[in-house]
Amino acid sequence: MVELKNDTAIDAMYRTGQVVADALKAVEKAAGVGVSLLELDEVARDVLRGAGATSPFLGYLPSFAPTPFPAVLCTSVNDAIVHGVPDGYRLRDGDLVSVDFGAELGGWAGDSAVSFIVGTPRAQDVRLVETAERALAAGIGAAVVGNRIGDIAHAIGTVCRAAGYGIPDGFGGHGIGRRMHEDPSVPNEGRAGRGMPLRHGMVLAIEPMLVGGGTDGFHAAPDGWTLRTDDGSRAAHAEHTVAITTAGPRILTAR
Repeated sequence: MVELKNDTAIDAMYRTGQVVADALKAVEKAAGVGVSLLELDEVARDVLRGAGATSPFLGYLPSFAPTPFPAVLCTSVNDAIVHGVPDGYRLRDGDLVSVDFGAELGGWAGDSAVSFIVGTPRAQDVRLVETAERALAAGIGAAVVGNRIGDIAHAIGTVCRAAGYGIPDGFGGHGIGRRMHEDPSVPNEGRAGRGMPLRHGMVLAIEPMLVGGGTDGFHAAPDGWTLRTDDGSRAAHAEHTVAITTAGPRILTAR
């Protein structure tokens, strides 16, 4: 069931979204050569504590996972697409890092992700990250009253495929509200004009995931959480929590 949020609830979700935005900004600022992924997780925890918010990631246990997620931040480096578990790995010059973060405040959830390059960027990585952001912008642009879920999926997929990138099958965005994951699912590829109609008050986490090598294959790492590209190429991930309103899409996690 899809819960339509009223304007008061959307305003409350914006406040949660700004905690998420602040954490991602702090994590990206702290990321540098020699900094560990566990240290980045601690930066995110500090933002949660300062805001009086909690983490929907910490302890999360979906059906596919072997153990509860042990952190508040997902840190996916280079060939990791999503769900990377923070550990003692220290960032190196040229690493491509995707960080995904969620918060809960006042009974409402927010979720967002950003990809960036540590130190000296490679041209192909810059293009990959920029394309992920363009795909996200295209998906948000299609998130208007009167369109359908398929229009968002089609907009994202068109940008990704035109650039020659792969799209991991079965992973995409989702509804969000009182819980981090709600109906409906929001695929990253699909046919325009298909799927659930978009209505004022729907709130979606829109999140393209791109595989740099152009193939769609992926596999789970031994930790049971991290998803890695089958071809070993790098990946990028971008995400915002977006409210669909009669005035147009409202990005609740805008940084």
